[in-house]
Amino acid sequence: VQLQASGGGLVQAGGSQRLSCEYSGFTLFSRYFMAWFRQAPGKERDFVARIGWSDITTSYTDSVKGRFTISRDNAKNTVYLQMNSLNPGDTAVYFCAAATTYTTLPRAYDYWGQGTLVTVSS
Repeated sequence: VQLQASGGGLVQAGGSQRLSCEYSGFTLFSRYFMAWFRQAPGKERDFVARIGWSDITTSYTDSVKGRFTISRDNAKNTVYLQMNSLNPGDTAVYFCAAATTYTTLPRAYDYWGQGTLVTVSS
């Protein structure tokens, strides 16, 4: 089982970035709940967004509501994080993760991608 995150990079404040997370090796990817977490330098890994089996069920941490959108394409085995109106406070390594429960707790997630760095310049 492997999650491969991509799409990070350097972006100016106010700009947009889309992260992708492609899985391989899952028997039933569509039955996993997916999430994005982020970890800024010297800080803990924090929940950003999660999605249920389809795009109908999503939730976000307060700081990204209205700016970030999580979605998934089960046919492409991929989950996305569209990030708009980025600010320097969004600078972090972003991780995708998969779990069999719909939760915001990192410890409940069974599988993790390797992380992709997003740097927002002011």
